[in-house]
Amino acid sequence: MNDTAVTTTVDRPFESVARETARLLPPGFELGVAMASYQIEGAVADDGRGTSIWDTFSHTPGKVARDETGDVACDHYHRYREDVALMAELGVDAYRLSVAWPRIQPDGRGPVNGAGADFYSRLVDELLDAGITPLVTLYHWDLPQALEDAGGWRKRDTAHRFVDYALAVQDRIGDRVRRWITLNEPYCSSVLGYGTGRHAPGVRDAGAALAAAHHLLLGHGLAVRAMRERDAEASYGITLNLEPVSALRDRPEDQEAARRSLTLSNLVFTDPVLAGTYPQDARRIWSAVSDFSFLQDGDLDTTAAELDFLGVNYYFPARVRAVPHREPDPALRLVDDLGAAALVLPDDEVTEMGWPVDPDGLRRLLGWLHETYPALPPVYITENGRACLDVVEDGAVHDEARIRYVDSHLRAVAQAVESGVDVRGYFQWTLLDNFEWAEGYARRFGLVHVDYDKLARLPKDSFSWYQALLAARRP
Repeated sequence: MNDTAVTTTVDRPFESVARETARLLPPGFELGVAMASYQIEGAVADDGRGTSIWDTFSHTPGKVARDETGDVACDHYHRYREDVALMAELGVDAYRLSVAWPRIQPDGRGPVNGAGADFYSRLVDELLDAGITPLVTLYHWDLPQALEDAGGWRKRDTAHRFVDYALAVQDRIGDRVRRWITLNEPYCSSVLGYGTGRHAPGVRDAGAALAAAHHLLLGHGLAVRAMRERDAEASYGITLNLEPVSALRDRPEDQEAARRSLTLSNLVFTDPVLAGTYPQDARRIWSAVSDFSFLQDGDLDTTAAELDFLGVNYYFPARVRAVPHREPDPALRLVDDLGAAALVLPDDEVTEMGWPVDPDGLRRLLGWLHETYPALPPVYITENGRACLDVVEDGAVHDEARIRYVDSHLRAVAQAVESGVDVRGYFQWTLLDNFEWAEGYARRFGLVHVDYDKLARLPKDSFSWYQALLAARRP
């Protein structure tokens, strides 16, 4: 693997940098933006929508910064035409959206809520009329609360309810949607949702997190098979958030800590999906908190259902060293209490999320996938972006750091493609500033600034740069 670091500067007019970067991308490379239902839609009580785990979680005092909620968010539910017009102005090839399960089935099962399904039908039509290809994610964390009350992803039955929901959505918009992502970031749904409690539903139980991770992947595989039976011509994938993991020092204890970290962040998800296996280290690492009885005969054949593409979300690397366990009793440890710490180094540039900026980490991650999984399907970068401390000055937002971030990561993708990784596209996170989960509204990732009081949209400098990049790729 080429170890040349990716570097870039944006000290020239950004149009010229955009043209230069555009020339590095392969012919036909797709460029888009991504957003998620709970983070932008608002309208949580409109048209028969049910309650999601994020509604419950965000309304629980102390769970989200400043006790903010997604009740209104960006009001995309009522302003979707305005937002699609922004995408058309930007010139994107595609838009990765997500469907809110509680809008389709308010209680997670049973008849389809027609008004909710109609919203997504109108949105898809609006996109197609604007020449924008929809890429639909079926699950971006907003599980119906009624299913959580019955055990949520801890229970195997939720995987089967997910299949029913997926088929219901396919029935309504599958005549116009040709690409589907089953799950977004099952790591976050399971580890953060059921393991550390940082995300909805706020459970802190290592065994529950491991069971949830497996049932999420089981639901993915079952849904892919069922949807493919109905429409073999469409394309199906899953999005995993992954990290390039390395030991901070060449010491046995740090190497072992990095191995444990790699198992949790990557292998628990990539092995079942891409290889039909389960990492043996998992049983060793978490033997005190789970008997792994959730793994049943035939499950790994299902989780490894044929994929047409793999979505990869990348934000930062993990440079790991060994540290003492937070909990001395192995039976009481949380799922992420691995005796390992991923460090931010003194010289790191960090985003407003506190995440280290390392564009070459994306190249290394893609190389790791390519080398580890010989049958790796085509890859799309389905999320990549940066939170900045954006300030409106004289009616503009000058976010050069975001331009530099996206530009350098696109160049890293180009290097990965040159080395043989089949990467087909890149979706910038995100179009609009929005509800950033447990961080509330203080963290801004968007190409477009949102005034949360007036809900006014204001394109930033990064919007113009991405627009120039897209324009440079057209004849």
